[in-house]
Amino acid sequence: MSAITVDGLWKFYGDYPAIRDVSFTVEPGACMALLGRNGAGKTTLLRVLAGLSLAAKGTVSILGHEVRQEEARKKIGVLGHGIGIYDELSAIENLKLFARIYDLPDAQRTAEMWLEKTGLEKVATGMVREFSRGMRQRLAVARAFLHNPQVLLLDEPFTALDDKAIAVLQTLLREALRNGKTVMMSTHQLREALELATHVGLVNRGRLAYTGERTAEMLGDPGWLYRNYGEA
Repeated sequence: MSAITVDGLWKFYGDYPAIRDVSFTVEPGACMALLGRNGAGKTTLLRVLAGLSLAAKGTVSILGHEVRQEEARKKIGVLGHGIGIYDELSAIENLKLFARIYDLPDAQRTAEMWLEKTGLEKVATGMVREFSRGMRQRLAVARAFLHNPQVLLLDEPFTALDDKAIAVLQTLLREALRNGKTVMMSTHQLREALELATHVGLVNRGRLAYTGERTAEMLGDPGWLYRNYGEA
């Protein structure tokens, strides 16, 4: 069973087709780097895959379940722009809230563990409204991972992170992949993405212009995909 199955996906904003007849599969344990220029449709595609936005046509399945079914949503961890971080709560209150939403058995310990993993244990009781952008991103990473999802959908996960935090996130992602989790990430930071990726998808004007295994050639020359399959 594929972890992610997308078939004939279309998404419109008014009359404009942001996603155009996209189809692909991602197998369990794979990491797909979703690449493309600004406005290519990467964020829109990830939002549809996460069940946060409805497609006009086509289907999305997560581990055999239609994406908007509860069985699918429980298996997804999402990291996106401004999703799920509450400014008027502390860091630990944010994570305890989501642990309870996911009905995890020990919300306090789970929250503490993920604050430690993301280097936020010293600011556990700090209000999120006072956090820097990088601290907020670390907290969002913790929130995406804390319920042990089978599928991680990450939109620009390295944004605002310093080198140390990038290394922490890469370690978390490698551990997830070793444990058979599936990762799909959209990013402009090609080097970091390609180091983790097993597969690559290039979105060009709403279409999937290329999909396939990540090759040594791509890793050695991150711009290769854009030159060969990017915008004319």
